[in-house]
Amino acid sequence: MDEERDRRTMEGLRAELARSQRQVADMAAAQEEFLRAVSHDLRAPLRHMTSYGTLVREVLCDLPPEVVQGAEVQEALGFLATMDQSARRMGLMIDGLQALVRATRAPLRLQPVPLADAIAQARITLDAAEAGRAVEWRIGADLPTLQADPTLLQKLLVQLLGNALKFTRPVAQACITVSADAAPAGEVAFTVQDNGVGFDPARAGSLFGVFQRLHRETEFEGVGTGLALCRAIAQRHGAQISATAVPGAGCTVRVQWPVSPAAANEI
Repeated sequence: MDEERDRRTMEGLRAELARSQRQVADMAAAQEEFLRAVSHDLRAPLRHMTSYGTLVREVLCDLPPEVVQGAEVQEALGFLATMDQSARRMGLMIDGLQALVRATRAPLRLQPVPLADAIAQARITLDAAEAGRAVEWRIGADLPTLQADPTLLQKLLVQLLGNALKFTRPVAQACITVSADAAPAGEVAFTVQDNGVGFDPARAGSLFGVFQRLHRETEFEGVGTGLALCRAIAQRHGAQISATAVPGAGCTVRVQWPVSPAAANEI
């Protein structure tokens, strides 16, 4: 009797788990479709804003010079410039959303990836951001090999190292350090540390949210999707990512990676 009751209980639990997994899959598919539709459907009005704004600017500039130099037309041209800037920024936000969708839904192809090699490749990608600057790179000699999707890991590293380059621009001698870090059994960890502007640690909780920025747009470019993308990629691998900082004294991002990412993380 007890065995039969236990068997039925297990069958009920399995059925409930299967229903929950289907619901999670359905929700993920619906979210992906929503983001894809939003990203696609918002492109048309953005194109209209930028193209028609350009046409209006051309019409205004074709007016007689004395009219163009008038306060009213100059004010209108300023409004058009702000509209164009905002439209282009929204385009970048849509690009960020699409990158998040691709990162969360792309097939996860795990293989051993030496972190040192992946960092070297990311630095090549970031050559333009480093051009003309004196940046000291300190790359640890004992960096681990990660079980990772090479493409997704590369995107994560480009974002982390790109942020370090960006936020060290005001520093006369930028220094970026990548080193291995102690981790619990079954995991490996590494940190990316810079001596840049840092951020208010009280706001660290929102750092990895979508469209979250800790610095004014006039200070540093970006729309606040890079670290959200890093978190999504880390989560796909069952990894954890966190950041600490001191205002004016730099930032440290720590990534804690499982030695053998579970297949269950591929959702």
